Amino acid sequence: MTDNTNRERKSIKPLEHYNMSDFLKGQASKIFTKVSDDDSVGYVLKHGKPMVIMMSNERYERLLKAGIDVNEY
Repeated sequence: MTDNTNRERKSIKPLEHYNMSDFLKGQASKIFTKVSDDDSVGYVLKHGKPMVIMMSNERYERLLKAGIDVNEY
């Protein structure tokens, strides 16, 4: 790789993770608010395995405006 390519590549930040048990304990509203306020992406674990990816609506709209439809993948 050239130096230019290294500079253009973003570092990949690990996704936040949330346990299904937190949702079952009544924490869903708190988690959704955090994801929305932080404009972030996270995944939900069930028995320690990723089950669902969630993202803020703002991020989803930016993807759509950029021509990326996550429903196609």
